[in-house]
Amino acid sequence: MSLWQGWVRALQRQEVGTSLALFRMAVALGSLWLVLSMLPHGRITLLWLRRADGGYREGSSGSWLVEALGGASSTVVWGLVAVGILAGLALLLGLASRLSAFLALQSVLALGWINVHAGGSYDDLATNALWLLVLADSGATLSLSCRLRTGSWTSDRLVSSWPRWLAVLQLVLMYSTSGAQKISHHWVPGGEASALYYILQQPEWQRGDMRWLAEVYPLTQAVTTLTWLWEISSPLLLLVFLARWRGERASQQGARASRLGRLFQRYDLRLGFAAIGIPMHLGTLLLMDVGPFSALSIAYYAALFHPDEVRALVTRVARRPAPG
Repeated sequence: MSLWQGWVRALQRQEVGTSLALFRMAVALGSLWLVLSMLPHGRITLLWLRRADGGYREGSSGSWLVEALGGASSTVVWGLVAVGILAGLALLLGLASRLSAFLALQSVLALGWINVHAGGSYDDLATNALWLLVLADSGATLSLSCRLRTGSWTSDRLVSSWPRWLAVLQLVLMYSTSGAQKISHHWVPGGEASALYYILQQPEWQRGDMRWLAEVYPLTQAVTTLTWLWEISSPLLLLVFLARWRGERASQQGARASRLGRLFQRYDLRLGFAAIGIPMHLGTLLLMDVGPFSALSIAYYAALFHPDEVRALVTRVARRPAPG
């Protein structure tokens, strides 16, 4: 019974919606990238339309929504593209955020399932994030809805914190399962650590000629090992959140936090995790053509930090004196 009561108390926790709003805007940009990146070079026609309308495939689209609308015709596909773009823009601005997220979600899902060979893991990352935004009140602040409701772009209205926790769980699951799938001598310490070098030599991923990496091969080995250790250790983030939550409860009750809680409060692993993860994704974006994967991954980092921590960071930056 006490376990159930603790679970209910956890789900009832509320916070200002700043972190969720940042997550919303970053996800909106990623979903817009996903759809807009298909516009150049006739990709939409080739990859998503049926053969009679200029595509290369025939038969069922794989999407129940597309089939219900009459199949992957030019009208249906371009209609879904338009809905995806408009819903993504509305989500970015924070206008009817839940409805915008739902429409963007259905558009991305329908388009992605027309041709599963034309997408990637970023499709799942985008749709999981959009579904969380359907459940979350991400437009409470930093949104057009907030502006229309209060006359200000920001608000202290409280929102449920559990959608942000689920975003963190999604981030941990993505990294930990990725690390588990890389248990080979190409990745793990003590092996060749050659994975990153060979990945960057594959033409389908490259943004340019990467033969110069042979000159810094030991560096690629070090980054390979660091990446694997970082991914496989990501579940520690869950311990950080648990320890900090229990520490807050102990403080409210006038008790002392546990030794583990004090340790995680003193050494915030989230900062180290972000300090590795964000540059890694930016480097991937610079060197490799992986679509919106890096942008969508970075979007989840907004969920790592409590709104009070985000506000404190913004305040420190705003008060920092200008150089010179």
